[in-house]
Amino acid sequence: MRISDLYQRPEPTVSFEFFPPKTREAEDTLYRDVVPGLKKLGASFISVTYGAGGGTRDSTFRIVNTIRTELGVEAMAHFTCVGATRESVTVEMEQAEKLGFENFLALRGDPPRGQLDYQPTENGFAYAADLIRFIKEKNSFCIGAAAYPEGHVECGVKHADWDRTAAKVDAGAEFLVTQLFYDVSDFLDMEDYLRHKKGVKVPIIPGILPFLSSEQIKRFTTLCGSKIPGPMRRKLEDLSGNDEAVRQLGIEICTNNCRTLLDHGVAGIHFYCLNRLGSVTEIVKNLGMAAP
Repeated sequence: MRISDLYQRPEPTVSFEFFPPKTREAEDTLYRDVVPGLKKLGASFISVTYGAGGGTRDSTFRIVNTIRTELGVEAMAHFTCVGATRESVTVEMEQAEKLGFENFLALRGDPPRGQLDYQPTENGFAYAADLIRFIKEKNSFCIGAAAYPEGHVECGVKHADWDRTAAKVDAGAEFLVTQLFYDVSDFLDMEDYLRHKKGVKVPIIPGILPFLSSEQIKRFTTLCGSKIPGPMRRKLEDLSGNDEAVRQLGIEICTNNCRTLLDHGVAGIHFYCLNRLGSVTEIVKNLGMAAP
């Protein structure tokens, strides 16, 4: 099932993303509780991240294969440029073909721990667009790419970063999924630029992260270069120390943002669920998007 086809359906697509657990016990919890719970919510597909430097390649592929073949939900693995060579990516594509994978999210990826700047591997890839082009030249996988409503944290000029986003589409990306954001106007500005300045026609899907604590969301937004709007920051400060109240605030803010985006006509919502069911379940039900 190609994800680009899912976004052609008349109803909005609901998808989720999580990371490979560090222990087998936690992975079993995913299969027993989390994935069935997401399936009940009507998950069209689940995206599984890929550790820095390829550290979780084997577990990512294993988890994607289990979700697809044993749990009955389409799943998508990530490809990253970090630590990758043309030879290693070719081997991974061959493995993916044997497993029947159809979809990948192609990213540059974050530098490995302890490395401040991204450095391409010899015979590797400098940019995500290079990786996408290489994959599309050799295979018919459906490839998605990342987009950054506020610009990539390393770029500094958001319009220059949006130009690079358009280059990913030119290289073969068939849909875009955004970094987390909390000001909908940032998404709308980026979408308008890509549509009208760059002629991008592929689905642009907002990535939504329901936060669980004040410290967590401050850390996440700092790492990825996203801002916390003033009213939201003040509420976080008022609720500091009360994690459940902060979680409920996250549900409220993300529900309202999703409603605005769905009314705007986005083809779907992609939730960063952090391997948890609680908040995303409440948001999807608030939106009336849960499966019957």
